[in-house]
Amino acid sequence: MTDLNTLGLAEARDALRAGSTTSKELTAACLKAIEGAGALNAFVHHTPEIAMEQAAAADARIAEGDAPAMCGLPIGIKDLFCTKGVPSQAGSRILEGFLPEYESTVSGNLLGSGAVMLGKLNMDEFAMGSSNETSVYGNAINPWKVDERQLTPGGSSGGSAAAVAADLCLAATGTDTGGSIRQPAAFTGTVGIKPTYGRCSRWGVVAFASSLDQAGPMTKSVRDAAIMLETMCGYDPKDSTSADLAVPNFEALMTGDIRGKKIGLPKEYRMDGMPAEIDKLWADGADMLRDVGAEIVDISLPHTKYALPAYYVIAPAEASSNLARYDGVRYGHRATLDAGDGITEMYEKTRAEGFGPEVQRRVMIGTYVLSAGFYDAYYNRARRVRTLIKKDFEDVFAAGVDAILTPATPSSAFGLGEMTDVDPVQMYLNDVFTVTVNMAGLPGISVPVGLDSKGLPMGLQLIGRPWEEGDLLSSAYALEKAAGFVAKPTKWW
Repeated sequence: MTDLNTLGLAEARDALRAGSTTSKELTAACLKAIEGAGALNAFVHHTPEIAMEQAAAADARIAEGDAPAMCGLPIGIKDLFCTKGVPSQAGSRILEGFLPEYESTVSGNLLGSGAVMLGKLNMDEFAMGSSNETSVYGNAINPWKVDERQLTPGGSSGGSAAAVAADLCLAATGTDTGGSIRQPAAFTGTVGIKPTYGRCSRWGVVAFASSLDQAGPMTKSVRDAAIMLETMCGYDPKDSTSADLAVPNFEALMTGDIRGKKIGLPKEYRMDGMPAEIDKLWADGADMLRDVGAEIVDISLPHTKYALPAYYVIAPAEASSNLARYDGVRYGHRATLDAGDGITEMYEKTRAEGFGPEVQRRVMIGTYVLSAGFYDAYYNRARRVRTLIKKDFEDVFAAGVDAILTPATPSSAFGLGEMTDVDPVQMYLNDVFTVTVNMAGLPGISVPVGLDSKGLPMGLQLIGRPWEEGDLLSSAYALEKAAGFVAKPTKWW
């Protein structure tokens, strides 16, 4: 067989069932690839011993005929997921030394099905960032390269995207609060799906913005995304926002037959200054779907222009509440105190040392918009805007549209430092095409479709009806087949 770490989940699953390889062989190949890819800084906590033990157990399950879909498949886990006995820092200094006594529901679902954990993956601190440059571990590097510049793999799930694109693992978990699965997927030529809010449990996932956060898979193909998503999903009574709905067989629903499906193109996504390459990619994607039988229609989502400012009120507000629990008292980093310092000084010094500049910025914004004098002017107004955005989508779907096609990002991957050295708002604009999906709680997927003039991958986003991930994956599969994207980064690391 080819290098085993280059396989996708579906290929590796079939090879394991056929007996042509073992989980131990797959895992060893991935561990070797990780060992040689330190320059990418994708994995930040390595668990090779755990991985090999899990691989041996998976091989035994397969031999006994007890092999769920993910059994024996080596994956990476984003550092935002709490993993029992394994460091879980959310990319932040303030959680230094934190070893959870419990397993997040999503990672527990994967490990319970026999998946193999290779280690924890790099990410923006507390998932706040679009370039992986706010991480306490230093930034992950995009394996795609066009000159001597190092490029961002996107954020916040940058380590997950880089690891999958570089074949360090077969797939990885990510989380998406405003585009943190879909934007990195687009930047690295991989597939990333954010399911409907409530489809995957948030229990044991370090919270950023509780009404927006959602876990999802990052994979090498749409079929792989369907396989992994099914295992990640499921009702969880420990999460009050978890939906008590049956999880369908997403792979079986993924026919790719979209004849007669109505795909909408929102006019509001044609923004001033959008690069011609992105506009052409979008038009080409629409043509591809039309050629395989879909009906392409123009639609309007009139409140789109308010989505980004409303998001950057709601998300920091929820973050300021969620991050108040990090005080240095019970776990994580605690500052060294001077004689005479009391609890107030301990809080101040610990948080000043433990939280990076971007997290501090968002906590301050969030605290401001929740303060007595500004609550109605900012937070309540943003919540009303969110309701209008959600209704825009409801109206479009009620009119018979099955899915919505948009760009995934306003550009291909940019150089590290290019955005952080300017106004932070320029970085926030990377989320312009993705935040509406989180605000409305809808499923969205990024599919790689082509390369730009520099040879960097670009993705398109499909947005689906709530709870219709199977239908969305089928449309994404049709787009993937039509695009025929097979490019891989040239190894330089």
